[in-house]
Amino acid sequence: MMPTRLHLLLCLIGPVFAIEAPDVDCLIINLKNVSCTWNKKGTPKVNYTFYSSFFNKKEKSCPQYLTENNMNIGCIQPCESHDRFMTFNTKLVHGKDRFKETHGLKNRVKLNPPTNLTVLNGSDFNLWFYWNHTSPARLHCVESEVRFRTNNNNWGSSKVSPEIQKYCINSPSGSSRYELQVRNRIDEGCGSSDFWSDWSEPVFWGSNSSIDSDSVPLWMTLLYVVGAITLILLVVMLLQRERLKIILIPAVPKPSPILHDIEDWFQLSKGLKENFKASYNEQVCPVREYNYVSQSDSMNSDDSTSSVSTNQTHCSVSIDVNDAEDLYVPLSSSSSQVPSEEVLQVSD
Repeated sequence: MMPTRLHLLLCLIGPVFAIEAPDVDCLIINLKNVSCTWNKKGTPKVNYTFYSSFFNKKEKSCPQYLTENNMNIGCIQPCESHDRFMTFNTKLVHGKDRFKETHGLKNRVKLNPPTNLTVLNGSDFNLWFYWNHTSPARLHCVESEVRFRTNNNNWGSSKVSPEIQKYCINSPSGSSRYELQVRNRIDEGCGSSDFWSDWSEPVFWGSNSSIDSDSVPLWMTLLYVVGAITLILLVVMLLQRERLKIILIPAVPKPSPILHDIEDWFQLSKGLKENFKASYNEQVCPVREYNYVSQSDSMNSDDSTSSVSTNQTHCSVSIDVNDAEDLYVPLSSSSSQVPSEEVLQVSD
């Protein structure tokens, strides 16, 4: 009776101290690797050793562990794309504990998100969104889903058929800000999958947008380049001001000082006066004087005629022209007169 009770007690206490079996979840990532994790219920208390194998293939140990708080929580190992149609076996080992599971991976394929995202306003005035999928799957085996929103409002989404890697938004509003993303998965024609890839990085277009460098149109890039070159040339010319003057300011004849201002006119006049100062000599001829004879004495003119003459030497008058205007003013007769002696009358 006593052993029976002890056995029942051990059966009740045993499960309390037993290690709970980890829940292993596996996905085929981008048709290249199988990723398995066992941390859905939190970080494990022990480090497990992971083994796996596809149906009828040799079991392999994990080549690359995923860790969390220094504990193994997952494993990544390579695989062939056609292996996803086979049964996948996993085993976790810790000491004497072994936990085995069997997985069907046919519908558990998750692709990488698309890359090379571009958004631009086309020549047809529609907004075009382009991308490329990076999985080894054939193009006709990959379908896509695009989502977009304007001005941070609610998302709108649309499916894109296989082989298509672009999406069009008709007549976009230039005053709105567009945000676009895309994801993809294996199409039903090649083996459907329940898992979409993660959303791609967002790209933007429109008013007040943060435009990704890949989404800048070619004409805008050229405009930026031309603007940068022009700015550099202006800076160089500013460092050489004389060259800038020659290029930007046409050669204009210096305005006449006469038309500039009154002060310059007076300075010019003064200079002309100095430059046009001239001196010249005027040759003065002697004055011829005649005797005066009265009528009553004409009868005796033969006997008593006397003459008086002035004996003047030649003289000259030097005139300095102190004013340029004197060159244009005729000299008066008084300016050439010289003093003469009085005429002597003949006495009886």
